[in-house]
Amino acid sequence: MDFSKIFLKDARPTKIGGQAVIDGVMMKGDTHTAVAIRLPDDRIYLKTILNGKRPRWMKLPLIRGVVSFVASLVSGMKVLTFSADVQEYFLGEEVSEEPGKIEKWLLDRFGEKTIWNFLLAVSMVFSFAFSILVFALLPTTVVGALKAVIHNSVVLNLIEGLFRLLLFLLYIVLISRMEEIQKVFQYHGAEHKTIHCYEKGLELTPENAEPFYTLHPRCGTSFLMFVMVIAIVLFSLLGWPSLMWRIVSRIVLMPVIAALSYEVLRWAGKSDNIIVELLSVPGLYLQKLTTKEPDRSQLEIGIAAMKAVLASEGAECVEGFCDADANIIEKHVINRDNQGSDIENSDTGDKESMDQ
Repeated sequence: MDFSKIFLKDARPTKIGGQAVIDGVMMKGDTHTAVAIRLPDDRIYLKTILNGKRPRWMKLPLIRGVVSFVASLVSGMKVLTFSADVQEYFLGEEVSEEPGKIEKWLLDRFGEKTIWNFLLAVSMVFSFAFSILVFALLPTTVVGALKAVIHNSVVLNLIEGLFRLLLFLLYIVLISRMEEIQKVFQYHGAEHKTIHCYEKGLELTPENAEPFYTLHPRCGTSFLMFVMVIAIVLFSLLGWPSLMWRIVSRIVLMPVIAALSYEVLRWAGKSDNIIVELLSVPGLYLQKLTTKEPDRSQLEIGIAAMKAVLASEGAECVEGFCDADANIIEKHVINRDNQGSDIENSDTGDKESMDQ
């Protein structure tokens, strides 16, 4: 792994960061978020959104990490849903059937947007519960069976952490076999190459972005790796209490782990020394699973999203079909209450962010 192509010399780190979506890329700046999506007919659909402002206390060290983590979960799901809805809309696959009596009553009483937000919340709760079950409760329960033969609490916590990491890697490998996920990983690579190109001060073109690595030191994937490592260290300090206390500690300390991981990631993104490089190695290798080499059309999408963010400060929000330079050539608004109107703070919040 060539660190000189990841920790770029003479680069100007940016607060702009992003996220890969279905057939597209989201980029978030200080004031606006832009989502560029490649449509089935090869056109580019672009939407910019004004970011919500956060009070100063939410930007304090440690607190900002928890806020950004929660914001990334919420907005990340919203922007993914938005990209899926855009694809569905332009494929002409919208459901045209008349709603049933119960569905109609719910729509009339609560409205489509309220119902969609409720379903989104339910989906997030189930996703969060599944993550807790698989990556927190299952490892400590399974490893607890080794207490009879291993009495060292540090070793037990280390085994638990490695088992958790193994489960996470297995999950990534399994989903990476899906064709649609492979495309998302390509757009993830396009996002990183675009940001590398911009931070290096080069003109934003697919030709200039193409030579860069798909790996980036401030990627959210690296954040997850920091979470795994910090969790091992923190839980080792607690010893190996009863199963109930271990479960409670794993859940209660999640915000603390997220906060510490976020601060480490910020430091790693702004520093350039051998310690940072060594700490970043596990996350960078993990990115090899979550990023794929994009083609030029995918790089074009990442660049369009970046240019839209750069041009949006002080400008009105736009939506419609755009050219490769993010210039709107035909305004088009998808009139759906449940589609993208609340996409803000995407990724991880203020782009001293987790995912670039």
